[in-house]
Amino acid sequence: MTADLDLRGVWVPLITPFATDGSVDGAAIEKLVHEYLDAGVAGIVALGTTGESPALDADEKQLVIDTCSRVCASRNAALMVGTGTNSTRSTIRATEALAGVAAVNSALVVVPYYVRPSEAGIVAHVQAVAERSPVPVVVYNIPYRTGRNLGADSILELARTPNVAGIKQAVGALDADTLIVLRDMPDGFSMLCGDDLYIAPILLMGGHGAIAAAAHVCTERFVALVECSLHGKLDDARRHAEALLPVVQAGFAEPNPAVWKAALHAQGRIATPDVRAPMTNASAAATQRILAAVDKGLA
Repeated sequence: MTADLDLRGVWVPLITPFATDGSVDGAAIEKLVHEYLDAGVAGIVALGTTGESPALDADEKQLVIDTCSRVCASRNAALMVGTGTNSTRSTIRATEALAGVAAVNSALVVVPYYVRPSEAGIVAHVQAVAERSPVPVVVYNIPYRTGRNLGADSILELARTPNVAGIKQAVGALDADTLIVLRDMPDGFSMLCGDDLYIAPILLMGGHGAIAAAAHVCTERFVALVECSLHGKLDDARRHAEALLPVVQAGFAEPNPAVWKAALHAQGRIATPDVRAPMTNASAAATQRILAAVDKGLA
């Protein structure tokens, strides 16, 4: 665990905007990072699921990291970078490359996908990465994408591991394992909600923040939701959560991040709504639903 890393608050897992020629739009990344920091988020997550990292080549990933690093450093803001793969060796290499990168305070390491290791193998994977990482590691538990889940015992073992600072918990529920971890996790270890529907209940039960794709829109209200939840303002937290529920539901009605990109494009904040194949762009109906939900969420 890492006692001196503060992960509290809303983290935006940044989309990767594409220009009309299909290239990564670095200027749009810079603009979005400034906007989200202006809105009060705690930090930015680069190269996560929402950033379509598997669809980017090495040079594109470096452009994303360099742009986010430059802006976050200029704003004295925190940057988390997704480095996890389904190979321990390649994850270590990607994580070691963060050494000396300005503003980077942590690496997001997903449970290895596709290969379906045992829980013991997953724990050993994270521990191997943490031992070599120049920054604290945040584990990313998302079984509906990886095919493997980390149970409470495994998470708590990692919580006691040096240089492991927290977990992004995205199991699609507020389940017993999550509650056990919230009860038993040691000081210096943070749980970040990774399922935007459950931000308020996880924080009210002892979580520390959220990595929230839905915070691409209605950002100030997501910041308010987290702050109220962290400070036990139950009525205000419930009011924000209820208002944001339709936004979350509309935004995840089609595969992530298509709907968030459609919304940002419709708002004039990115040049295209495009995602990369095999992903497909959001439908017109989904775009209409998210824009209507955003309008209500901002009311």
